[in-house]
Amino acid sequence: MTAPLPPLTIIGHRGARGLAPENTLAGIETALRLGVDGVEFDVQRHPDGGLFLLHDLTLERTTDGQGLAAAQPFETLRRLDAGHGERVPTLHEALDLIDRRALVNIELKTWNGCAAAVAEVIRAQMALGWDAAQFIVSSFHLPELQRFCSALPEVPVAALYCGVPLSGAAELATLGAAQVHLADEFVDADYVAAAAHDGRPAWAYTVNTPEAAQRLTTLGITGIFTDHPERFLRPVATAPVQ
Repeated sequence: MTAPLPPLTIIGHRGARGLAPENTLAGIETALRLGVDGVEFDVQRHPDGGLFLLHDLTLERTTDGQGLAAAQPFETLRRLDAGHGERVPTLHEALDLIDRRALVNIELKTWNGCAAAVAEVIRAQMALGWDAAQFIVSSFHLPELQRFCSALPEVPVAALYCGVPLSGAAELATLGAAQVHLADEFVDADYVAAAAHDGRPAWAYTVNTPEAAQRLTTLGITGIFTDHPERFLRPVATAPVQ
């Protein structure tokens, strides 16, 4: 029998992509119904200026469209089927749906002004009552993350890595990162400890079994991104949206 997990922050990955289409309103609502601590999703900036939820730069894997997302007119992009009849949502729609019910982790997927545009939206939400601490903004594109920090320094940011940085945890201070998010297969206990010593918790992605989560907690991980929140949280009466 697997030992009970220590307390972990549970973040729905791209909504709850194991239960509903990723980066859609249905996926986000599914994660919220399951009682996640937070929801993560990917945001891109369209050349027209709109902000939309999509992981890949191309459309084929997650929609019925083809080619580069940025090459499509924004309204055409919005009409695509993102799975089970779901549409490609805007950042505003996602935030309106969440409505402060959970932490929001916005991953910046593009670097063409995405940081500044997302900062503008979050600033407007804060004027409506959201707290800066209800957001985390993350990115693998560290220069874009720095641009976000410059635009809205009060909102926490997290550096995303798919390996262990040669520079060690010291780079997090340079970036102004409040957290670090690591690929589960590359979690290094010494790195995690160094980050934690400086007050920067480490979360891991993408963790889909309690056994994997148990292993990661022994390495110092305090939060996980999961496609399957239902494996870590008590299911609610409402069935997942399909």
